[in-house]
Amino acid sequence: MSIDPIVIVGMGIEAPGGIENLPDFWSALVSGRELIGPFPRDRDWPLDELFALGRLDGWATVRDRGGFLDGAAEFDAQFFGITPREAVAMDPQQRVAMRVAWRALEHAGLNPGALDGDSAGVWMGVSMIEYGPRAGSVHEHSGYRATGTALGAVAGRISHGLGLTGPSISVDTACASSLTAVHQAASAIRAGECDWALAGGVCVMGSPGAFYEFSKNNALATDGHCRSYAADPTGTLWGEGAGVIVLERESRAKALGHRIYGQLLGSRVNHNGAGAPLAVPSSAAQQRLIESTVAAAGVSADDIGLIEGHGTGTAVGDPLELAALAAIYGHPDRADGPLLGSVKSNIGHAQAASGMLGLIKVLLCGAHGVVAPSLWADQPTTEIDWDATSLRLAAELTDWAPRADGLRYAAVSSFGVAGTNAHAIVGLPVLEEIDHG
Repeated sequence: MSIDPIVIVGMGIEAPGGIENLPDFWSALVSGRELIGPFPRDRDWPLDELFALGRLDGWATVRDRGGFLDGAAEFDAQFFGITPREAVAMDPQQRVAMRVAWRALEHAGLNPGALDGDSAGVWMGVSMIEYGPRAGSVHEHSGYRATGTALGAVAGRISHGLGLTGPSISVDTACASSLTAVHQAASAIRAGECDWALAGGVCVMGSPGAFYEFSKNNALATDGHCRSYAADPTGTLWGEGAGVIVLERESRAKALGHRIYGQLLGSRVNHNGAGAPLAVPSSAAQQRLIESTVAAAGVSADDIGLIEGHGTGTAVGDPLELAALAAIYGHPDRADGPLLGSVKSNIGHAQAASGMLGLIKVLLCGAHGVVAPSLWADQPTTEIDWDATSLRLAAELTDWAPRADGLRYAAVSSFGVAGTNAHAIVGLPVLEEIDHG
């Protein structure tokens, strides 16, 4: 374990169901609320065609359900010094990421308006976009499309808006993007590229394309729920969201009086390699990744009390992930095996932001000393022999005691459709007073 670990000193969030702050997010988690709702009606999407896809041969039904942000179309351009015309041409992911980064800084006790010239870095996981008219045409947004639709501008807008001069990198490893961003940000701090950094992920769907793709692949939830690790899953359910954390070394946090919500003890990223089709997860690769992360963190796998898994709710992905997690964390002789859940059961699959929303869930669980329930966990999948592992689904609100060293330990896992896997291990200190943010 590092003598001066990277720590998390602030966080911000935007999630489905109108969630724009940490207390509301935590309230939804502890009460086991599902934040799924109907498709937005203000995005000019071809909903009649979408909901009729099930009539096509080989296509699955698309329900009027998803994890959508209520305020994705809202943006105070003047507040961020952006003209209204330019703001309309901006990918909504840029707009949402800017305001969530601002919240994370305020939660860390930093004044976002007083950072101009600071060499802090920004790493943001981003999702594929199909926003606005084609750039190769004449329209009122011409001239703003180069920056408005560039994935790199998601991180770049944050750096530019705050005046930060350190590394500014948008990350696309599909659904592993935000945890990959955290890994890269922490690595940069350790390497001395910056003293502190913002890291996170965002997903706002510019089109319902993901629903079309998974309808055709018959991997979309046909009942409008994301049943992570549950028996008889019907497929994944797409969602949106954004999360950002503030990272720095522990020594710096203590010197500046920042509250520490977690220590990032270790993180690793790998790829499935060749073999199965590109989009098919690899249990063996995930197991190698977990082993590498545990070694990097300098802890025992038996110390992990909570696992925030990927948990897409698919018949293929969940069993493969469970096999890898059980092999490392679920030793059958453990008397207090780790609890497992996925925030996707509450909000759907937020794609590039999913790992970050799961990490923030873990940080909140540590701050409150309880494990929030994972939905649909009362009937776990039968694709794993639960009698042969100490791994258990977090079916109810459960007290979470710290280890003898005063820390609670948790792991967060993500994997992307192009074969990239990411894993992180955090140590969570006992907080005497909780800053609700």
